[in-house]
Amino acid sequence: MLTKLRLKRIGAKKRPFYRIVVADSRAPRDGKFIETVGTYDPRQQPSAVTLKEDRIRYWLNNGVQPTDTVRALLKKNDISPTSEATSA
Repeated sequence: MLTKLRLKRIGAKKRPFYRIVVADSRAPRDGKFIETVGTYDPRQQPSAVTLKEDRIRYWLNNGVQPTDTVRALLKKNDISPTSEATSA
């Protein structure tokens, strides 16, 4: 099973809000997921991001690959996906 850290959209039309989730890469974007590890609100200035750092580090150490957007959000919040994955 290929798992990824990715965004799940839950906002209304024209008002995006996202949950950062661990999900099977074959599942639909807003479909089944394993665990919620954060939220992202791009409409706030500056963008509001909340993360469960301990759970994100756990999943990264277990080989989960973040999508490009989630990787950028993690980098902004000083969580380095590359160093966590290589240290395992």
